[in-house]
Amino acid sequence: MLRAAASAAAAGALASGCDPHRDEDRGPARATGPSPSPVGREPHRPAHAARPPTRVPGLPVQIENGPREARAVALTFHGRGDPKLATALLGEAERAGARVTVLVVGDWLDAQPQMARRILDGGHELGNHTLHHRDICALPAADAYAEITGCADRLRRLTGTIGSWFRPSQTRRATELVTQLARKAGYPHVLSYDVDSLDANDPGAPAVRRTVLDAVRPGSVVSLHLGHAGTVAALPPILDGLRRRGLRAVTTTELVT
Repeated sequence: MLRAAASAAAAGALASGCDPHRDEDRGPARATGPSPSPVGREPHRPAHAARPPTRVPGLPVQIENGPREARAVALTFHGRGDPKLATALLGEAERAGARVTVLVVGDWLDAQPQMARRILDGGHELGNHTLHHRDICALPAADAYAEITGCADRLRRLTGTIGSWFRPSQTRRATELVTQLARKAGYPHVLSYDVDSLDANDPGAPAVRRTVLDAVRPGSVVSLHLGHAGTVAALPPILDGLRRRGLRAVTTTELVT
């Protein structure tokens, strides 16, 4: 059930999904001050160092899923939106012992730099979801490269690395050009997914839960979003459904290595 903190935050939620039919380029989220530190952590405690880009010899450049014999899945979140909702969602994951992968939008980090620390301190991993969340596959090469490196620069400044993964914006799969540009920027793999939760359309928590649990398989990489109250509400039953099937929610790096 959605906790009180998430319910209170829902009224101010930002629509920040990756559906290309939605208004994606709304500019950076408004800064709202530092998020509360996780329970039991000192506010001045340094963030954990971010993982460098994950490299897995033998895996394709563009990864849609992990090994099907694994008893785990990766829940991956496109990172943008109300930081209160993001914090509530991370708290739900942590209460269930789950670890997730957050692919952040660079201009969101400009407005909410404290969220990089919050994500890492929860044991989760960070990746790159471009600087402005433009339709990257439709951009000229120079502009697409600037979208990738702009977010990478912000991740490096805040965490010491460019993040574990690159995921292209407003598309499920990268073109060959975008894949080449990502590798040039330092990402050996492009992270796609095999399960789309469709949560960016705000269908409500029960629909998000059904969509994920109907499609998920061992080794799946699931696409979800921060900044949506329905996703926060759907996460506990999703995690419970995975647990009933003997599946753990782990970071993408844990899944593929």
